[in-house]
Amino acid sequence: MPEPAKSAPKKGSKKAVTKTAAKGGKKRRKSRKESYAIYVYKVLKQVHPDTGISSKAMGIMNSFVNDIFERIAGESAMGIMNSFVNDIFERIAGEASRLAHYNKRSTITSREIQTAVRLLLPGELAKHAVSEGTKAVTKYTSSK
Repeated sequence: MPEPAKSAPKKGSKKAVTKTAAKGGKKRRKSRKESYAIYVYKVLKQVHPDTGISSKAMGIMNSFVNDIFERIAGESAMGIMNSFVNDIFERIAGEASRLAHYNKRSTITSREIQTAVRLLLPGELAKHAVSEGTKAVTKYTSSK
């Protein structure tokens, strides 16, 4: 005889899923929450062996460590982006310099920069870069 269907838990239910019997009779493990608590505790015991820490303070310390790691990750991502942008600028400047030299010119103008961008960047990206560059130059000259 089939068992009656169990009702689904209400949306927004705060109960934690503990070990429950699945179809094969196997128990599901409760998912682990990653934390730096054991490491914070080990460092605390090295520095102050006779001092304890409350769970609330441990939560604050865990949050602090997470924030620090997020900042480090953000800064390294910004470093990578800056490196990429500098590399592109150097390539454009080098190409513009060669173009001026080929045409026996001693000055790099916006025309050389524009041609260098068209040579270095692919298709649609070059079109957008040229249009944004033209817009920036127009804005600069009109503000003088």
